[in-house]
Amino acid sequence: MLSTLRNAWKIEELRKRIIFTLLMLLVFRLGSNIPVPYMNKAIIADIFEKSRGGILEFLDLMGGGTFSNFSIFATNIYPYITASIVIQLLTIAIPSLEELAKQGEEGRKKISKYTRYLGIGLALIQAIGYTFGLFSSALETSNAFQNIIVILSLVAGTAFLMWLGDLITEKGIGNGISLMIFIGIISKLPTEILEKATLIRYGYLSWIKELIYIILLVIIIAFVVALQEAERKIPVQYAKRVVGRKMYGGQSTHIPVKVLMAGVIPVIFASSLLAFPQTIALFFKGEPSAWITKYLTPSGNVGIWIYSILNIILILFFTYFYTAIQFNTVEYAKNLQQHGGFIPGIRPGRPTADYLNKVVMRITFVGGLSLAILASLPTIFSRIFGMTANFTGTGIIIVVGVAIETVKQLEAQMVMRHYKGFLN
Repeated sequence: MLSTLRNAWKIEELRKRIIFTLLMLLVFRLGSNIPVPYMNKAIIADIFEKSRGGILEFLDLMGGGTFSNFSIFATNIYPYITASIVIQLLTIAIPSLEELAKQGEEGRKKISKYTRYLGIGLALIQAIGYTFGLFSSALETSNAFQNIIVILSLVAGTAFLMWLGDLITEKGIGNGISLMIFIGIISKLPTEILEKATLIRYGYLSWIKELIYIILLVIIIAFVVALQEAERKIPVQYAKRVVGRKMYGGQSTHIPVKVLMAGVIPVIFASSLLAFPQTIALFFKGEPSAWITKYLTPSGNVGIWIYSILNIILILFFTYFYTAIQFNTVEYAKNLQQHGGFIPGIRPGRPTADYLNKVVMRITFVGGLSLAILASLPTIFSRIFGMTANFTGTGIIIVVGVAIETVKQLEAQMVMRHYKGFLN
């Protein structure tokens, strides 16, 4: 990874892209500390202090501290992610959206526009809920105009992050949305380490339990890297054919089928959907909030198990969903047949598509289930042994996965530029 970054830095165009990405991420972190006007920060800090180790702390971790600061990015990029999930699922259910998806670049632009509109709408609902629900005691406004300013500040923050993410993807390195989530999570890491070190020093935490937890996280990192790199190589043979006086084909190769084609997207989407009932619980008081907390969040005795089971199911679902989008076995088998290729022992055409589908389904199940268990393990482990686990398995998987994907994109850019050099 370090050698890839060092080599990429030597290429002027890639160096500009890396610098641009870092500057845009710096803008994101600076904006995370710009407070929303007319909000009492002392009261907000007190609300977070009273709910230490609860839902608020988890949401704040995933948002990179924007929530506890109640900055202009408090609603973060998650409304846009939720909107993406909804639109992509609707693309399957609604024929007109499916037609748009098949229209190439123009269709994708229209779908992207609908996603942004829905993301803004969800951000508006979330902003109203935070301002007049959860943090209503911190609101210090005297008229409707000031209330509108507070709401607009939050919605504009999400809109800006959507634009910033697209800008990084287009002119920088890696996926902009994923990188902002990545930076948001790791920005809390130094504070978490210092906090835990202080608590261990004064005897409030057991260093043995924390050491076990760190070992568990290291094992998770190793498994995530192994999952991201693992692939099944399906052998392919090309038939010999004579064209004019030359003979083509006859060589052997393989189809590299990744165990985890969807990357960390299933984890990001699952955490976004599971954060929804937790967010709803914050807006209500009394029986509805207590029921949601008990049965649908990791804070409840029953909720920890329901949450973990739902997390595993959602990660598996989105793993299959994105694998199906990325790897069309019918098209792949058709292209293979057209170029004279075949899998030894499998007839070309439909049998090849069925074989590829069977292989992909099996390895996707293994990859998705492994990812789901790794994401849920630290939460369950910490609850059983009474440990604090602010830096969750979900956060670790997202951080490691995004880092690997970004380095791969750098490597791809370098290979492309080397080819350009050969052509010139």
